[in-house]
Amino acid sequence: MKTMQDEDPVQDDEPGLFEQEMQGVVPIKQQTVIDQPRRDGPTENQLKNRIAATQANEQDENILSVEYVDMLDPYDVIFFKRDGVQEGVYRKLRLGKYEIDAVLDLHRKTIKEAREEVFDFVRDCVDSGLRTVMILHGKGERSKPPAVLKSYVAKWLPDLHHVLAYHSAQQYHGGAGALYVLLRKSDRKKQENRERHMKGRVI
Repeated sequence: MKTMQDEDPVQDDEPGLFEQEMQGVVPIKQQTVIDQPRRDGPTENQLKNRIAATQANEQDENILSVEYVDMLDPYDVIFFKRDGVQEGVYRKLRLGKYEIDAVLDLHRKTIKEAREEVFDFVRDCVDSGLRTVMILHGKGERSKPPAVLKSYVAKWLPDLHHVLAYHSAQQYHGGAGALYVLLRKSDRKKQENRERHMKGRVI
């Protein structure tokens, strides 16, 4: 027979102990989860970042430098010839004996603008199969420093693979303010020449 003395005092007092332990405890409020609308594509900021990254990775194919250049005199006669260019060919270029296929006028251009135009001009002329062209850079007597554009053009042209030679023009073409430029044949023109020479031949 179970008596009062046999009752477990701890078990009898469990409800009271629980209430004492829980005093001061505030129930956690349930947070409502709001479903965000799903985006099917990148955000506007993500697109901007992608474009910026792509532009940063693109390399400027223009190899011409606007860094330090040795300054020339406005009236200097300037010239350049690669190895392999025949003296007779170079002499005709120097004397203005070749027909001028195209002309680039750089008057009133900034160095930055001239850099882009010289590069594009030479590339486009080669792509079009032009061989003898002229660049009008001016003497630069009033520029500060003098002949600054002329100095850069003289520096740039030898850096372009397709430029075989150049020489200051004859007076009737601008003298020390202009250049005759001899260009390589484009790969397309070389192929056309080979095909023309082979036409009619029996192999």
